[in-house]
Amino acid sequence: MRGGPTQYSEKVMEHFKNPRNVGEIENPDGVGQVGNPVCGDIMELYLRVKDGIITEAKFKTFGCGAAIATSSMVTEMVKGKSVEEALKISNRAVAEALGGLPPVKMHCSVLAEEALKSALDDYLSKSKGKLPGEKVKSK
Repeated sequence: MRGGPTQYSEKVMEHFKNPRNVGEIENPDGVGQVGNPVCGDIMELYLRVKDGIITEAKFKTFGCGAAIATSSMVTEMVKGKSVEEALKISNRAVAEALGGLPPVKMHCSVLAEEALKSALDDYLSKSKGKLPGEKVKSK
């Protein structure tokens, strides 16, 4: 990565060099896949949800250091959160958690947010769109 430490925060470099939660979840409750045709980055995000709480999150990302770092960070941010809380995580929150991103790399945090939203949408569609605690109306 050109530009060295002045371009990326220490936290971005840490998550790039030692990404957390890399891999796939077998039979996940939600999967999201997004890509950016301009830069070629592709992110896949896998979620395990139990009683409305995200218990496990993993990712596979083909992309630059910032794409890998944002994928790693978003998986860390969602674990232990409810589906509702996870739906509120923004790309800015991911970038801030990493100590900021260069403006030219903010699209990587957008991809991380989109992959998360896609995986959550997948989970909600599989669970018939019910959030935990919602009663199924009997006819």
